[in-house]
Amino acid sequence: VQLVESGGGLAQAGGSLRLSCAASGSTASANAMGWYRQAPGKQRQLVAAITSGGGSSYYVDSVKGRFTISRDNAKNTMYLQMNSLKPEDTAVYYCNVGTYSGGSYYPYDCWGQGTQVTVSS
Repeated sequence: VQLVESGGGLAQAGGSLRLSCAASGSTASANAMGWYRQAPGKQRQLVAAITSGGGSSYYVDSVKGRFTISRDNAKNTMYLQMNSLKPEDTAVYYCNVGTYSGGSYYPYDCWGQGTQVTVSS
């Protein structure tokens, strides 16, 4: 699977950005996709995940109520709508494919190149 992120950029605190992840190819065993982020000097962190049919999703507590994950299977594209952005949301955002089971997301070692999100105060 090839994953290509887009939509990052510079936003002011309180603003919004929408990230997209276009997927091509196939990983037959994957039943979910996720968004991760990595800030300088920090570990990569799962931000949100969604199952193939969109019926289940997960959000890290710090983005609940502000971010919305969605997908359009006809376009093989996943999205992350980010509202009420905060400076601490500044990071490189990566999309990923994996599996979602028992309320947990298990990433495959398959990543996009990342897209930078910078939120100014």
